[in-house]
Amino acid sequence: MSPVERGFVRFVTSSGDKCHAVTACQAIGLPSIESSYKAGSVINPEIIKSYGGKEIHLEDGETAFHEGDPATHYFQILRGSMKMLTVNPEGKEFIQGIFKTGDSFGEPPLFCDFPYPGSACAIGRSSILKLSKERFFTLLRENFEAHLLLSRILCQRLRYKSMVLSEISSYDPEHRILSLLKYLKAEVKAPADQRAVLAKAGDEYIIPFTRQQLADMSGLRVETVIRTVKKMDREGKLQLRGRKIAI
Repeated sequence: MSPVERGFVRFVTSSGDKCHAVTACQAIGLPSIESSYKAGSVINPEIIKSYGGKEIHLEDGETAFHEGDPATHYFQILRGSMKMLTVNPEGKEFIQGIFKTGDSFGEPPLFCDFPYPGSACAIGRSSILKLSKERFFTLLRENFEAHLLLSRILCQRLRYKSMVLSEISSYDPEHRILSLLKYLKAEVKAPADQRAVLAKAGDEYIIPFTRQQLADMSGLRVETVIRTVKKMDREGKLQLRGRKIAI
């Protein structure tokens, strides 16, 4: 089946042809890869659907996959949020990442053929797109821009994991929390869904996560996060806005 038959136009290699392809997409009302970047999604949802992606709905706490499951699908969030987590033998969660509308999650095992290293759980009611591994690789082969953007995103996640490992192994709770908050502020982008919980006013960033989620992301106990945040507020290193943290 050709790209046009699937319902979209694929970019070709040269920059001039790329420009013409985008124009052609817009002229006949078809989605293009480039439009997905501007909309805040890793890959335009309509393109994922054109390759056979299916929309599934999850209630709060439901999982898209469990730790140890074989990696067989690509996932991207249409609405809502997901968290990737592991649970230690004592039952404590460690959040590897929280993903919002437009984000993809759980991709590395697709490329390296290893089981999922964590579970993916919905935060509130969420809708996600699910595309088989085989068709996902076909999509990437036929859309270099999507492949390139995904590579950049995976590099950013490696940077985040390196930062977290360094903080957990070397620094005290205050340093860990402040580094995490600064990273979250630096990485924030305008949400694709205007109902998203992210908020940004001027240069002040309102942290969209609970004390428990910050604890699970930093490897700390929630009591330690609560106590440390109050201390940092008194010292002027951050500000408390009711129950929200501002930095």
